[in-house]
Amino acid sequence: MLIYFDESGELGWTFSKPFGKGGSSRYLTLAFLMIPIEKKFLTQRIVRKIYRIEKRNPKIELKGKDLTKKGRKYFANKINKLLQEHNDIKIFVITVRKENVLLHIRQDANKLYNYMIKLVLLNEIKKMPVVTLIPDPRSIKVESKNSLIDYLQIALWFEESSTTIIKQSYQDSRRNLNLQFVDFIAHIFWSKYELNNLNGFNILKSCVNFKELFF
Repeated sequence: MLIYFDESGELGWTFSKPFGKGGSSRYLTLAFLMIPIEKKFLTQRIVRKIYRIEKRNPKIELKGKDLTKKGRKYFANKINKLLQEHNDIKIFVITVRKENVLLHIRQDANKLYNYMIKLVLLNEIKKMPVVTLIPDPRSIKVESKNSLIDYLQIALWFEESSTTIIKQSYQDSRRNLNLQFVDFIAHIFWSKYELNNLNGFNILKSCVNFKELFF
């Protein structure tokens, strides 16, 4: 099983100024695509279609923040249809309200990042023999005492008595359409919270598993 993930927002803590004007984002969203390797072409196909709808050069990466209202609506409707037709493809989203994160946790924000991933994935992967995590290497760096893989592996083996093996593959989103796919999802959910932009969100909220943390 492949698990692609990416984030929208960042882990700064400057809330005395507005976001985008010297202040940090008030929310951080992580999005995950869990998909069998033999079906990864299905989500890649959706992203290729988005490039055509947006009339963008496929050699230049399209980011979630650049999607038009039309593109977001098409993308959300295709995900809704995809998940109805393939119950072995799953999408998860988690958003943290950063202003409610306690001060001592902010001292090592990467631990919060790790915890968000554990909260979403642990129960989903604990019965699988092998999973491969595929983050965008340009995403938030995990610098906790244990690496993300070690953190999840320890939780699986010692807390869940699971035999799951976790592997990791770093792939550049500029050349990986499924990392772009999760970037689109992360931005749609994040912008609902951060910017009150509901385009695409109202379609996805009924079919995507999403959590809120520190709300």
